[in-house]
Amino acid sequence: MTDDLHIERKDRILQVSDLPTLPTALEEVSRLVEDPSSSTDQIAKVIAYDQVLSAKILKMVNSPIYGFPGRIGSISHALVLLGFNVIKGVIVSTSVFDTMNKSMAGLWEHSVGCALACAEVAKTARLKDPEEYSVCGLLHDLGKVVAAVQLPDLKTEIDRRVAEDDLTYREAEQLVLGFDHERINAWLADHWHLPLMIREGMSRHHTPLRAQHFPAAACVVHVGDFLVRLFEYGSGGDDNVPELEPKALRLLKIGGAELERTMDALSEKLIDVASVSFA
Repeated sequence: MTDDLHIERKDRILQVSDLPTLPTALEEVSRLVEDPSSSTDQIAKVIAYDQVLSAKILKMVNSPIYGFPGRIGSISHALVLLGFNVIKGVIVSTSVFDTMNKSMAGLWEHSVGCALACAEVAKTARLKDPEEYSVCGLLHDLGKVVAAVQLPDLKTEIDRRVAEDDLTYREAEQLVLGFDHERINAWLADHWHLPLMIREGMSRHHTPLRAQHFPAAACVVHVGDFLVRLFEYGSGGDDNVPELEPKALRLLKIGGAELERTMDALSEKLIDVASVSFA
């Protein structure tokens, strides 16, 4: 692929104005967060101005994914309990929800399952703030849906390659696009000024040992993606279970017994979340 074509496709992907709510709300919230004089109430008011977005955020943060079912009654409360990084990730995910459902069947369920898996893996690894790792899992395949929306002609070709050539979705992306959803995730994270930890979790989940700043986040999403595919919850675009990198488990200090307990806990959580509608 020529450099010019690569740049042209990147530019098309980053023209994300078609994704509802996200650019205006997220940019304004990001500006407030970077201002040390801003208050939680000011940030909450920006989010609350969009009633549809607010309702979806509250539904999400009260779901089993974040461990506060039925306890969070306002955006301000959610910000205090979960922190800005989690809320920022939830804004991104809720903003692309409708598009995700239309563009890739089963991807939303897979993403929610991965969020649950990442939280359980983070708890097993005794990492601080497992909710932040769940956001990494929720967003780990965001590049797939953005590419499907922005490059629909190439999405059809990717699906054909997966079906006819028995490729993983990532392999088909690399052949058709010249890059994969990890690269797209990195572009999107930079474009939307997402925290570096979330960026690395999103953009290094297939290559966790290459994460430079937050290898634990990349390893958590790597293991979480493996587990949710093992349970066949939702669809990541193909039927393959990715190979698990043993060094990722070692970095997280998770052995066989701990992994089994994590899988048992995840199984129960997937049953709980399966009955929740996020529409």
